[in-house]
Amino acid sequence: MVLAAVAATAVLAVAQQRPPIPQQLTFVPDHSDGIYRVGDTVGWTVVPGPVEPTYRYEWTIRRNNAVVLKEGALDLSSGHDRIEIKGDEPEMIYVAIEPTAKLVPDPAPAAAPGPVATNDAPPPPAIGPGRGNPNGYTGGNTGRNNGLYAVGAAVAPLKIGLATPRPADFDTFWDGKLAEQAKIPINPVLTPAATDTPGVEMSTYVLDALGSHAQGYVAKPAREGKFPALLLLQYAGVYALNAKAVAARAAEGWLVMDEDSHDKRPFEPRGNIPVNYAQVGNTSRETSYFLNMYLRDSRALDYLMTRPDWDGKTIVLMGTSMGGQQSIALAGLRPEKITAVLVCVPAGADSNGDLHGRKAGYPNWPSKNPEVMEASRYFDTINFASRIKAPVLAAMGFIDTTSPPAGVWTELNQITVPKEPLPMLESEHNNLTPQKELNWDARSKEVLNLLLHGAEYKPSELR
Repeated sequence: MVLAAVAATAVLAVAQQRPPIPQQLTFVPDHSDGIYRVGDTVGWTVVPGPVEPTYRYEWTIRRNNAVVLKEGALDLSSGHDRIEIKGDEPEMIYVAIEPTAKLVPDPAPAAAPGPVATNDAPPPPAIGPGRGNPNGYTGGNTGRNNGLYAVGAAVAPLKIGLATPRPADFDTFWDGKLAEQAKIPINPVLTPAATDTPGVEMSTYVLDALGSHAQGYVAKPAREGKFPALLLLQYAGVYALNAKAVAARAAEGWLVMDEDSHDKRPFEPRGNIPVNYAQVGNTSRETSYFLNMYLRDSRALDYLMTRPDWDGKTIVLMGTSMGGQQSIALAGLRPEKITAVLVCVPAGADSNGDLHGRKAGYPNWPSKNPEVMEASRYFDTINFASRIKAPVLAAMGFIDTTSPPAGVWTELNQITVPKEPLPMLESEHNNLTPQKELNWDARSKEVLNLLLHGAEYKPSELR
């Protein structure tokens, strides 16, 4: 999946090189936190942005970005307009605002004040990931520079429930797989890896797992002692891991493992991994690519706990997008071993959502294939969530189309221990709008610092 596959460093580099995007519209939510009760009017006041609008805009309100509830057109001739709807059930509200026609100055302002749309306007833009900007539209707030704006809101999010029942044999299936893997010796093979970060020792590792090998980097402070552990899980795609970032975590004082999502050496850009790995074997729970991925994550945890330099107490899981997906799954697979879970825009939730009026996201399994939909339930993070016993910090983008927020809320609502939702009202997926995730950056850094120094993380729960 192209969007989640972009490396964070490359995203930041592109963001820094991209010229400023003209902002033609500004949206002010009725509730600054973006959260409403059932029965409330969910609304935004729309005004021109710093750049005068040059297009006519139409909007569509969708429940969970799937079910169309209301449509209309913006009229900013008075200097402002409203988009609103009554929130009538626990749901996420997604509003897409699209440019549809170019504006020209009104030749007769006294008779018809305000700009009017030309009759020779280009067709609507091709909205969506990977489609580029074929019609020349610029601006927007979704990170694609295709003119599309979007806003989102949550209605009674703590009551958003399951779209699909949890499989009756879910626990039996996964407990059986873990028992099979436990019979296989870990057989760790470590190879020293060079690093220019002072005071850090780093190695690559290879571990035997059920059906494959877990591979990645492990690093620690270059001194005697026992250290709290940080296990990093990776976002989607096939790429070389960022060894420098791993070393930086070790320099902070962590015993850190960075587990590659694939059975390949962590410094290899591709290995022999298929580009469409997420679709491999997806018609069966026994052949899905995610079966061995989740088992490799569990094997990395097995090895981590054998290390004499682990403090024996703290293990933090952390990941973004598919890394968040793996973090939630691992926290559910091995609940008794995890101290805290920190995830940003976690993917992998609501895999059957397209069948139930909720937009599904990554891994984007085809909803028209019944076998795929059945198998996906065993890898859907929502079904691991009820097993989690560690506190969870989870950030969700309210306009995220890769990790739709309805699934993230549903996931959190299955967790019975304290958890901290971190709404990001203006955020699409992290690689598209990284500048909108500063609250995640700040809060995750704060929580990591607490855990690193032996303090307890107590989530700020939404009531």
